[in-house]
Amino acid sequence: MLRALAVDDERPSLEELLYLLNADPRIGSAEGAGDATEALRRINRALESGPGGPEAIDVVFLDIQMPGLDGLDLARLLSGFAEPPHIVFVTAHEDFAVQAFDLEAVDYVLKPVRKERLAEAIRRVAELTGNTPRIRVHEPDPDHIPVELGGVTRFVAVDDITHVEAQGDYARLHTDKGSHLVRIPLSTLEDRWRARGFVRIHRRHLVALRHVGELRLDAGTVSVLVGGEELQVSRRHARELRDLLMRRP
Repeated sequence: MLRALAVDDERPSLEELLYLLNADPRIGSAEGAGDATEALRRINRALESGPGGPEAIDVVFLDIQMPGLDGLDLARLLSGFAEPPHIVFVTAHEDFAVQAFDLEAVDYVLKPVRKERLAEAIRRVAELTGNTPRIRVHEPDPDHIPVELGGVTRFVAVDDITHVEAQGDYARLHTDKGSHLVRIPLSTLEDRWRARGFVRIHRRHLVALRHVGELRLDAGTVSVLVGGEELQVSRRHARELRDLLMRRP
């Protein structure tokens, strides 16, 4: 049974999160804190108590934007401890996802929090703490990739993706209708989608050959027009890209 601490300065959000946590059978206890300073005091008691102590905390469900010490600040402080609790960020803002996972967060849940999405975050924490066996899952659909937007999981067709941009351990998928951030390294997508016509043109960019509209040469530099965007092609990838485009049906 997991011991959880929820941290949010907005009382209604905190009460809703605590309600959802207490409804999950994997949560043994759930406490609330109204700001990061109060949470830090509670976590200090937990660390002094030790992993098996009565005050122990396994996971902190942490809002980001709070007055004073914010959620990212608290996570940075906790990363300096020898055995900190796991962190799951619960926020209304998707802009901080890269920073959150750089701080080794287990998950990043967007508000409004859905019961099913929170259950997935709890599953990940339970798996890390050894409180649940790993469950074999079906192979992912090769024609679609799941993305999360506003707490809703959607499935983007791979054929609709014009190019992919590296953002640390994340990748931003670009389509004609917008972009989506996924927690998958660019190198992984390069290997997975090579057979589908995706080619690395730069250390930061992967493009779908089917969506390349123009190849431009200007004073020794090479670029491509993809989905209305001009992207630079690095010198090491220029010849391979040119050859592939020439052979393209």
